[in-house]
Amino acid sequence: QVQLVESGGGLVQAGESLRLSCAASGSIFSVNAMAWYRQAPGKQRELVASITDNGSTNYANSVKGRFTISTDNAKNTAYLQMNSLKSEDTAVYYCKFQGSAWFGGPLIDSWGQGTQVTVSS
Repeated sequence: QVQLVESGGGLVQAGESLRLSCAASGSIFSVNAMAWYRQAPGKQRELVASITDNGSTNYANSVKGRFTISTDNAKNTAYLQMNSLKSEDTAVYYCKFQGSAWFGGPLIDSWGQGTQVTVSS
């Protein structure tokens, strides 16, 4: 079992910044990747950014140049630095963890509970 605790969401004005954190704990032997997704009202959940264990990153086109994903491997924590926020970034942001609980074990996916980000224009 892996637990994810997200924090850092809130209400900001357009153009401002926020930093989300996602701390993973529990049965973790290795981390394959961590990612941030978001879901706006009436829309499907979409990938915002991801980072693999070797540091490779991937971003949605809508956030490239504004958002940065990073990790602190010692703390099993992922971050999402969000700059120049826009009203269309308003959504619930979810953290996703992919890793294994023991050497050679299967990859498992775990999700956080979500944190609300609201950007007023």
